[in-house]
Amino acid sequence: MFSAVLRWILPPPETFEDPVEGKHQIEWFRCLPFILIHLSLIGVLYVEFTWWCLGFAFISYSVRMFAITAFYHRYFSHRAFKANRIVQFIGAFIACSAGQRGPLWWAAHHRRHHRYSDTDLDVHSPKTKSILWSHALWFMSDYALPTFLREIPDWLKYKELRFINRLDWIPVLTLGLACYYIGETSWAISNFGTSGTQLLAWGFLVPTVALYHATFSVNSIAHIFGNRKFQTLDESKNNGIVSLITLGEGWHNNHHFFPGSARQGFFKGQFDPTHRILQILSLLGLVWGLKKIPSWVQEKAINENLNRTDM
Repeated sequence: MFSAVLRWILPPPETFEDPVEGKHQIEWFRCLPFILIHLSLIGVLYVEFTWWCLGFAFISYSVRMFAITAFYHRYFSHRAFKANRIVQFIGAFIACSAGQRGPLWWAAHHRRHHRYSDTDLDVHSPKTKSILWSHALWFMSDYALPTFLREIPDWLKYKELRFINRLDWIPVLTLGLACYYIGETSWAISNFGTSGTQLLAWGFLVPTVALYHATFSVNSIAHIFGNRKFQTLDESKNNGIVSLITLGEGWHNNHHFFPGSARQGFFKGQFDPTHRILQILSLLGLVWGLKKIPSWVQEKAINENLNRTDM
């Protein structure tokens, strides 16, 4: 048991080997913090609700969701734009505070997902596993523990990213403590009548759990429900509801057809605020080189859809 407790804080394993194929086991004790943060929502019922706290929860959710979609996904996983070393670390730290492991772990697992999408080697495919497994249980399995370094050779030279990837609990703890102590400041108490416990609940616990399941919904829901603009070898779907809660990640069929673009809402009316924010950051010089959608991609969708009857 002591060794299992140490796995909560010690660096997770890193390997250049491929994962062992076969049935993966859920590591319940190792994932106890993940389980407890869900159970802690019961305590939120006993914490006073205010509109200020709801607003803080919205900000906490939105900022971290942007960091996940823009940096963990479009930047670290797909190199869809460029940033300097300071900006990439800030993006990684904020995204890591959502409790979804480190930037290198996230990028490595996501790149494997694209390589083996909806095959037996895709560990979170709802096509080959259950929807519950593809949504969350895979995250608790032995497969989800190591970082597969051979998937991310382009990031291994950055020592600060290796550090935050190995000690990925530090940003999570930092945010939790920050929420509590902000709520305890005289400024917050006098202006908003809040408390440390209140802000910990609404600024950290509630949005963190929401972030888990919004992100997980891309793996599960967006491979089952929605429509398809492109013929791909997987079951990826475009889902507007998933896009709404993930700031544009739900246009998953678009993304699987052409994953290298910084924009995932390829067509008019496809909500993708992450791309809009990246454009603003580009104007400010904080990021650059946003990869665009080639004209042939949209033309291919139009031509394919003319020959389809299931749209």
